[in-house]
This record gives sequence, structure tokens and C-alpha cells, in this order.
Amino acid sequence: MNESSAPQNPEHRSVFLDKQHPAAWRALNGLGLKAKEAAEDAGLDDKLIELLNVRISQINGCAYCLDLHVGDAVKGGESAQRLAVLSAWRDTTLFSEKERAALTLAEAITSIADARTRDHEGAQARKHLTPEEFSAVSWLAITMNAFNRVSIVSQHPVRAAGD
Repeated sequence: MNESSAPQNPEHRSVFLDKQHPAAWRALNGLGLKAKEAAEDAGLDDKLIELLNVRISQINGCAYCLDLHVGDAVKGGESAQRLAVLSAWRDTTLFSEKERAALTLAEAITSIADARTRDHEGAQARKHLTPEEFSAVSWLAITMNAFNRVSIVSQHPVRAAGD
């Protein structure tokens, strides 16, 4: 018997937070849309936005969000090579200075490092990001982290393509 056909243990049923409290989910979606709008207004392109969503989801281990955002990144023209090495982006030359700054900032926000590390990484990011871009990347990271947590806690399933 495979996992999908295994009987569900009633003690381990998922509670989909988005379904249980749809008003809270709609509010989070609204925040996510505003964060994306701020990023676009700051001049960040959709490829970078999706790279950030994927990297944050990698750090948090959110399979559902990875499935969603890798697909969106590919549809948006992101290369398989860059997606494949994204978790080791610091060891490649495939990312621009602005992308590297945005990834540094998103990782710092996701991991909530100590104050000295946050200050250092924030200063590095500010060298290549305008204040508007810095703020927009921060809001993208904050909201993506929230979406990751909702999906992880809810145990949103990843279904095979075509299901």
C-alpha cells in the first residue's frame, strides 16, 4: 500500500489553516500581493521575485511552496541551471550583484541571524539595493516566510503533475 492509499490516522489529519480561517488567509494573500506590488514598483523583475520565493522556501523546507514557485520561475523564463544551483548561489557567478544582494537579505530575514550578522548582511545588501528595493525585498521575504509556515503547518500536499 502506498502512502496516498494508506488509511488516514484521525489523530494525524491535517488542518488546512487557509480553509479553517479563510479571512486570515485572504488577509495574508492581500499582504503578499501588496509586497509583490511594492517589489514591482521598486523595479524588481518577476524572475528575481520568484528566485527569492524559491530560495526562502528551500531554507524553510516547504515542499508545497517550492513546487509552486519553481514552476512559476520556469514559466517566467528562469533557467534550470540557476534553479539547480540556487541553494549554493554564493559559490557561482550566475547571479548579478543585485540578485546576490537580494538573496543575502532574504536569507538573513529568513534565518534571523544574530544582530552583528544581520547588520553586516544588511549593509552588504544596501550596497546594491536602493532603499525602496531593500524594503521591497524585506516585505517579500517576510510574506514568503509566512506562506511557508502556513503550508508547512497545514501539511499542504504536493501532487504529481497532471493529478
